[in-house]
Amino acid sequence: MNANAFFRLDGQVAVVTGGGQGIGEAICRRLAAAGAKVGVFDLSRENAQRVAAEIGGIDLVGDLTKEADLERIFGDITSLAGPVDILVNNAGVASRKGRDLPIWELVRDDWEYVLNINVVGLALCCKMALPGMIAKKYGRIVNIASIAGKEGNPKMAPYSASKAAVICLTKSLAKELVGKGDICVNSVSPAVIQTPILEQLNQEQINMMLSKIPLGRTGKPEEVAALVHFLASPECSFTTGFCFDISGGRATY
Repeated sequence: MNANAFFRLDGQVAVVTGGGQGIGEAICRRLAAAGAKVGVFDLSRENAQRVAAEIGGIDLVGDLTKEADLERIFGDITSLAGPVDILVNNAGVASRKGRDLPIWELVRDDWEYVLNINVVGLALCCKMALPGMIAKKYGRIVNIASIAGKEGNPKMAPYSASKAAVICLTKSLAKELVGKGDICVNSVSPAVIQTPILEQLNQEQINMMLSKIPLGRTGKPEEVAALVHFLASPECSFTTGFCFDISGGRATY
């Protein structure tokens, strides 16, 4: 194979949730540079349109927790570009209204808000994309989890639990798809990445997380995007159900 063709995504259709900023935006830019037609799925119309315009993609605006929005969005991307080959489930929240509290001070809404977006919304996006992947016997799904889903961060129980669920959902889905073609499902667990989601946390929490990273810095969205690019490519054909760490050495397993 020509080395210039490694990790190329020409002719493929990708959807990236939370694609309007941060890690999602970096992923959209990376996949588009590799030749994919990228659907920038975001709750913010302004962000989705900005990124889509800059990369020659398609803006997809909606709420991933609402099935009616998902049916419209996946219908739109299919009619405009074709069936989805790559789904990157990146959208997520750290907490409800910055409520970073110990478990005994949390209320039901704190849990439901985070889990509904980080887990249920992700699962619904998979449900929408998978029939097309199964029909053509090809697809790549990459779920963005977090190191918090492996180690658990204090005062971030809903977030930590949701990301643990993403890691295990990835493993379950990968096994369900065995025998249905070249469809691989993997997850990525970043440590602290310099994105707007940090604005939902207080400095004490950020300092605590940075103290656990041997490399002593936050990660860059572009570094996460590089790993996702491989997992979204045809070259990732014998790895599925795995969780890849991108944590500056923090990961313990």
